Amino acid sequence: MSHTQVHLKARKVSFSWEKTPLHWVPGDPFTTHTINVLHLLLPAGERWFVHVYKQVLPLIRDERLREDVIGFIGQEAMHSQAHDEVLPHLKEQGLDPTPYTAQVDWLFEKLLGDRTPPLLNAWVVPPSPGRARRWWLLERVALIAAIEHYTAFLGDWVLNAEELDRRGADPTMLDLLRWHGAEEVEHRSVAFDLFEHVDGGYRRRVRTWATAFAALVFLWQRGARFFMANDPTLTDRKASLKDFYVRGRRGTLPATGDMLRSIPRYLSHSYHPSQEGSTEQAVAYLASSPAATAAERGAA
Repeated sequence: MSHTQVHLKARKVSFSWEKTPLHWVPGDPFTTHTINVLHLLLPAGERWFVHVYKQVLPLIRDERLREDVIGFIGQEAMHSQAHDEVLPHLKEQGLDPTPYTAQVDWLFEKLLGDRTPPLLNAWVVPPSPGRARRWWLLERVALIAAIEHYTAFLGDWVLNAEELDRRGADPTMLDLLRWHGAEEVEHRSVAFDLFEHVDGGYRRRVRTWATAFAALVFLWQRGARFFMANDPTLTDRKASLKDFYVRGRRGTLPATGDMLRSIPRYLSHSYHPSQEGSTEQAVAYLASSPAATAAERGAA
């Protein structure tokens, strides 16, 4: 069953990065680079979402949900492309992301790829390559649902992060983040509805949440440290969890407490993503976003 309230469509946005400075949050390279980690993770990650969902389409028996999943695939493909196009701009400014993105590509294409992990054949009873492949497909569907809980959380946060505006953050980067964040809020129910439709097991939900949360924390702090360590303009290149906590208190990054409080909500038996964020706010931003409105004019 689908809980999505709007028709999902991909918006073919484009952004011009020539005027965006390296530290697009003025005077705050840590906030800049912590958010920049999105550009490292999302191109490969969202291509992986699309790849997995194309495989699960034949298992969908609800036509409205199928329509939502197809809309989700289109939006995620556009997100991947938009963030990927930031990377050459970073390289031009002396910050080459290739060593990190190569590792992220390996994670999604190899470790989380279609090849069934060898240990699965020992876990699936009775042993069967077909059963193991299905188990692995459903596990990845559940992983995406857990990750989407956090992308919707971040989307809701950036739509309301007025402190970034007060500190003079680059408007083009803010539009990219808020266009993407609004679409994450707009389609926030799709991944969970799909998981519930094809499996819905609570133990799988908990297990894949733990995997996704640990991986996101590890990859994000490692990505922020990579950017800080390789930023050619910095002399103080440290990045710590304390820095993240302090920026959360200021409002330039998500508050640690808010992130922790989102955990029991996802693990609640009564959880549904429709309880998170505001579709009305997301749709309103998409109606005013410079990139999204330009894409609408181009489509017309």
